[in-house]
Amino acid sequence: MKPPRFLITAGPTHEPIDSVRFIGNRSSGRMGVALAEAAVARGWSVTLLLGPGTAEPSDSAIDVVRFRTCSDLQSLLQAHAPKADVLIMAAAVADYRPKPNLAMSGGKFRRTNAPLVLELEPTPDLLAGISGTRGPDQLFVGFALEPREDLLESAQRKLVKKKVDMIVGNPLATMDSDTVEAMVLFKDGRRADTTGLMTKKTFALWFLDLVANELPRKLPTTEPNAPFALATTAR
Repeated sequence: MKPPRFLITAGPTHEPIDSVRFIGNRSSGRMGVALAEAAVARGWSVTLLLGPGTAEPSDSAIDVVRFRTCSDLQSLLQAHAPKADVLIMAAAVADYRPKPNLAMSGGKFRRTNAPLVLELEPTPDLLAGISGTRGPDQLFVGFALEPREDLLESAQRKLVKKKVDMIVGNPLATMDSDTVEAMVLFKDGRRADTTGLMTKKTFALWFLDLVANELPRKLPTTEPNAPFALATTAR
């Protein structure tokens, strides 16, 4: 039986201001790396699209492909997503990037005492865009990082907007942290919650049990692996 093919994105994007400066975020990539390592440990095929400034996974069975910008990641998704059975979009993609400016292109602009104004433009919604081209047998997973008080509403909204099967809602404290406390929403209305704080490695095991249970719905010939024994709260 052929193992399911996973495509996982992780880490930040760096959107260049000039040749040395950029706009970025604090994403460590730990969540996506933990998911990739847990998936390959199950015998699943894993390609990890990994952003800048993050450590690579220790398991050499993971096919790691690096990206820097939102545009880089968009091209990689277009190339790799059609071949994946499962896409887990854990990367923290910038919502805005500096608008191209001829005065700042071609090198490093010099510091002056005058104020500097950057004009930003929105980046494309990569997950919503790639979801529009997905096949019926593909399982797509998104992430929502929001303040705790807005988390449920935002995750529900993104689940619909991004046309995914599952979405992981994380409070802001998750970014650049070793631990996570999350909720997982399914498009059919189900919900599962972690039992308090978990390390991201433990969360990856717990979450991939949920994914494994969904695979037979998408891939009729796929049998989920024996579940990792950790309780969930389903609603």
